[in-house]
Amino acid sequence: MKLNSTVLLTLILLTLMLGAGSVSAFWGFTLGSSALKGVTTPDGRPTSKFTSSKSSNSQQGNLALLREEEILKIVKARIEGKTKVAKSEKLEEDDEDTNSNKQKPEEKPTEVAEEKPQKGFPVTAENKGVTFAVQSARYSGGDLLLKVKMQNKGADSVRFLYSFLDVTDDKGRTLSASTEGLPAELPANGPTFSGTVSIPTALLDDVKKVSLALTDYPAQQLKLEVSNIPVEK
Repeated sequence: MKLNSTVLLTLILLTLMLGAGSVSAFWGFTLGSSALKGVTTPDGRPTSKFTSSKSSNSQQGNLALLREEEILKIVKARIEGKTKVAKSEKLEEDDEDTNSNKQKPEEKPTEVAEEKPQKGFPVTAENKGVTFAVQSARYSGGDLLLKVKMQNKGADSVRFLYSFLDVTDDKGRTLSASTEGLPAELPANGPTFSGTVSIPTALLDDVKKVSLALTDYPAQQLKLEVSNIPVEK
């Protein structure tokens, strides 16, 4: 009797263990399935690659590709259009310039009036080919301005020091004067030089004529005297 009860108890325990194992396995399988929902494996099939390449080729086939001739035609047309536009703008500018030139009156060159010689001028002195001439006399800014021209037609150059210029009035009195623009040296066969001799007006109240005397420097072998220059106001 004891042996039968032991065997029965063993069978009951095995049955319970098998039942518990089956329940645990089913429960684990259920949990794993629910956890793996939505997870897919990568498609490693070669046919999928061909399918994707075909779809990409079909998309590329939808793009309109231009031929080289058509591209060249388009570029040429655009260049010609820009050229025509530029030419039309250039023609419009030329027309505007022409119209503006037509509208503007022709400018005539101003004629330089020749200076008329004053009465009693020029007063000239010459010595050894050197000319000393007073062209005009006028009062300006408190001074008497004598316009002077000098030229050397001789074979040798001549030097002057204008501090040695003697200025006297018609009564023999010595007057102070200053020079401007006269050359320190007259070259041989040289051009004409112009300058000014200025005499203060305050010294010429009762003076009607003045005289100028100039010698070369330092030799003082050439003397130029310009006498009786009319300066009456």
